[in-house]
Amino acid sequence: MRDRLKRDLVELMLTPGLSGHEERVAAVIRARLAEAGMSSRVDRLGNVIATVPGDPAMPSVMLFTHMDQLGFFVRKVEADGLIRVERMGGVSEKAMAAQAVMLCGTNGDVPGIIMNKAHHATTAEEKYKVLTAPEIRIDTGHGSRAAVEAAGIRIGTPVVYRPQVLELAGDRIAGTSVDDRAGCAVLVELARGLPRGPTVHLVFSVQEEFNLRGALVAARALRPDIALQIDLMLATDTPDMADRGEMTLGGGPGISLYSFHGRGTLNGVIPHPALVRLAEEASAGEGLALQRSAQVGVLTDLSHVQSVGEGVAALDLGFPMRHSHSALEVCDLGDLEGLVRLLQGMLARIPPGMVLERG
Repeated sequence: MRDRLKRDLVELMLTPGLSGHEERVAAVIRARLAEAGMSSRVDRLGNVIATVPGDPAMPSVMLFTHMDQLGFFVRKVEADGLIRVERMGGVSEKAMAAQAVMLCGTNGDVPGIIMNKAHHATTAEEKYKVLTAPEIRIDTGHGSRAAVEAAGIRIGTPVVYRPQVLELAGDRIAGTSVDDRAGCAVLVELARGLPRGPTVHLVFSVQEEFNLRGALVAARALRPDIALQIDLMLATDTPDMADRGEMTLGGGPGISLYSFHGRGTLNGVIPHPALVRLAEEASAGEGLALQRSAQVGVLTDLSHVQSVGEGVAALDLGFPMRHSHSALEVCDLGDLEGLVRLLQGMLARIPPGMVLERG
C-alpha cells in the first residue's frame, strides 16, 4: 500500500491544478479510479465523483478531499515582460520571494521566478520588509510583453509554485501541494479496497482554496447522511508550533475535535459525537494511533457541507503536515497509510440504522 500511495502522491504533486483549473489533476485521479475498476463522473463545477452503492438501510457517506492548490493569477504583463499577479488562496507572502513558479499558459507550461531584489542593493529599510502578492514581479526571461504573450501567458493565466517532490529521510515527502494531493492519494487508495457496507460517494472537490466552493455543490446533489472530510492537520512537533497542540509527524492519522477560522468567515466544525466514537473504535480495533486536534485559524469545506439539507453528521480527519501553504510542505507516508486503514475500519463499522439524530 505504501508504495502505491507514494507513486500516486508524487504524480499528483507534480501535476499543477490551481483552483478553478483542476482538469489535469482530475484526469490523473479518474485514470487511477478506472484502474481500480471504479467509474466516475465530473459535475459542472469540476468535482470528480465516484459512487459505490451499498446497503440502503445504512446511512450514506460522502468521503471527500480537495484537488486544487493555491497560487496566483496573472493580472498584468509589463512592457518589459515582467509579470504582476494577484494572490489566489492563503498564500504565505513571507515565503514567496525567490521561489520558482510555473505559469500554465495556453501554449504549455512556462517556468519563471518570483523576483528578489539583489542583496547587495537592499537598503536597511527593505531588509526585513515582506512584499505582498500585488507587489511582486515574475521573470520568465522573455524580455517583452509581446514575447510573453506569444508564449501563451496573458491576464488570467494560472500560476503555481513549480511542482516538485523531495524525498526526505525515512518515509517523509516534501514538495508542492501536499495540501491536499496527499488526501487525494488516500482516497484513491481507499477506492482500491472499500469494505462492503454503506453507499459511499468518493468526492475529489474543486476550489477549496477559493472560498470552499466545490464540496458544497457535490453535497447538495448527493445529500449524504454522513460527511467525512480529509485534509491536512497542523503538525505541532516543531519549536515554532509546539504551543499549538500535540500532533506529531509520523504519529498516525488524526481527527479534529474543533476548528474555527475566526478570520471573517466565522466558520468551523464541531464534529458529530457518534462519528468521533466511530473513529476511536476503528482506531482501537485496527491497532492504530489516533491523534487529536483542536485549532483556531483552521477551516475546511466541511464547515459548509455540514449544513446541507436537514444537516449532515460531520467529521474532519487527516494527516499531520508541516509548513502549510508554503512552496514545500511535508508529510509522512506512514500517516497516509494509517489514514487509509482508519477509514476502512470506520466504514466497516457503520451499523444498519445508525442513529445520527442528536439528543
